[in-house]
Amino acid sequence: MSDLHARMAARVGDLTAVVVARCAAEAPFYGALPRATLQGEVARSIAAVHALLLRALRDGGGGPMGPGDLTRLIEWSARRAEERVPLEAVIAAYLIGAEVWWQTLTEVAEPGELAGAGGKLLACLHAALPAVVLAHQNAQEDLHSEDKRVRRALLGALLAGRPYEELAGVARVAVVGEHEVVAFAFESDPPSRLVQSSLDAFTGIPVLMDHVARIALLPGRSDVPGLVARLEKDVGQPVRAAAARSSVPAAIPSAAQEAGRVLDLVRRLGRPPGCYRLDDVLLEHQLARPGDGLVRLAAKLDPLEEHPYLLETLRVFVERGLNRRQTALELCVHRNTLDYRLQRVSALTGLDLAVPAQARLIQAALVARDLAGPADHRGVNGWQGSAGAAESG
Repeated sequence: MSDLHARMAARVGDLTAVVVARCAAEAPFYGALPRATLQGEVARSIAAVHALLLRALRDGGGGPMGPGDLTRLIEWSARRAEERVPLEAVIAAYLIGAEVWWQTLTEVAEPGELAGAGGKLLACLHAALPAVVLAHQNAQEDLHSEDKRVRRALLGALLAGRPYEELAGVARVAVVGEHEVVAFAFESDPPSRLVQSSLDAFTGIPVLMDHVARIALLPGRSDVPGLVARLEKDVGQPVRAAAARSSVPAAIPSAAQEAGRVLDLVRRLGRPPGCYRLDDVLLEHQLARPGDGLVRLAAKLDPLEEHPYLLETLRVFVERGLNRRQTALELCVHRNTLDYRLQRVSALTGLDLAVPAQARLIQAALVARDLAGPADHRGVNGWQGSAGAAESG
């Protein structure tokens, strides 16, 4: 192979230029690189691989590559991964290089040399490509782990109102302008990778998300309802979400607190899956403030405790906007039956649904009841009973 080695060595400079040109023309990643990078780093890497192929031709017998050669390939592959070169671009470069090398062999080799030279080329590819792929994937996993760590730290800093600029630079994330802070609640725990993939695919960018706290940060005015609908489809289960907008990065912590409060309120009220904002539960948010007022408001409906069918009738009536026809249809009862039940509600509670102010009070009492819970109702009854006994005595 010594004569063929000499003939191929004389063509290496031209071969390198051809491979560089074809990579730029056929592989989008290389086509987007500056000319100086193509003729510098890329050309040097290709020339180094040609040197390995030449050594295989010169050495004749034995394996196509020694341990030192594979070590160098692994180091180069890890470096390419660290430079964010996609694996598919690396493989494309190797295959283009092998094709150009073979075409040149067919031009300069004697008939008796071609089979052996072709075998050497295939043996080199067989040894090199698995090592290149494995090294590249391992390096990418290390990079992804570090990227995730930095992105988690960045999101944590933004949510806590701590300095974030340095972390944003390391993570290569532009943190400017408006953001949507979205808190999520799932019926069961979907895989974090599936949730992240769904968010990334919908937005077209890597989304900052804390998968423990279930809170995400979306840049700009994102279509949050559309995102929630897509997420429900991808994870195969209903999703509740609460969103709050921050006009500047400094407002992200308060937006996160607002989203968390809204989501907690939605879950306590048993609202259906979907996307909610503070305006959707504004009255409920105000009623949810702890204190005697909430408990005493909920107690307005305690007389219905022993009449669950009346409580259900009242709830449907309120949910249907005090529309008697729709309420009767949903409950599958006659209008006269509905009227009788509503009269019983008024008689037991002392609140007349025909009086707008008292109807609003009943609506608020239903919300307060959902928020306060049965235990609080019993506590109020006991307190009121003691107070009443003291007054009468």
